Amino acid sequence: MKKFLKIITELIYPKRCPVCDKTAPFGEKICPGCREELKIITSPWCMKCGRKLEEEGAYCKDCLKKEHRFVCGRSLYEYKSVYGSIYRFKYENRPEYGEFFGEEMYRNLKSFIDYTKAEGIVPIPLHRKRQRKRGYNQAYLLAKVISEGTDIPLYPNYLKRVKNTAPLKLLPPAQRQNNLKKAFIVSQNVVKLKSIIVVDDIYTTGSTMDEAATALLESGVREVFFVTLAGAGI
Repeated sequence: MKKFLKIITELIYPKRCPVCDKTAPFGEKICPGCREELKIITSPWCMKCGRKLEEEGAYCKDCLKKEHRFVCGRSLYEYKSVYGSIYRFKYENRPEYGEFFGEEMYRNLKSFIDYTKAEGIVPIPLHRKRQRKRGYNQAYLLAKVISEGTDIPLYPNYLKRVKNTAPLKLLPPAQRQNNLKKAFIVSQNVVKLKSIIVVDDIYTTGSTMDEAATALLESGVREVFFVTLAGAGI
């Protein structure tokens, strides 16, 4: 019965390809030819932030000069190959992209996720005003699919965003950390976890992850890892 309802739903509301935004072939979440447009970050990547390395070494230039609060993280795609999709995902009401992208993150980053031995998955939250305007949190949609694939419990309300910060894309790198100071708090009366994977759509300077990790570490979490859909250069 569930399979039948799923077929009927897809006939009435066909899925859109997250790359070209056209109707995907029936039973598919992406056009076969469009998948080739998505560039997965391959080795070598930074051992700290997961950003694609352009030069030899274990760490990118940013991580060599900046002390991050998280243990380490990985991103799935090179940002330039997926930025149009992420823009529509966030700002043009395409929450259905989350199912495909979440599955790809789980499938391609599974070995890293297993390595973390995380006890919980926590999406980066939106401020309530921004979520009300958008109607959904794209990080939650990704985290939900990853949680279902890994059986790691999802804690969607573990972190709260109490500061309605300006969009980071509008700020130079030097101002992003100050913009996010004290932006997150850990919810009261939540289960205490030792190790957490934080999920977001994009990793750029690491400012968001550092502030989220700071709040989590101050609450008693011992280790914070992260996964994101895309990793961008600075």
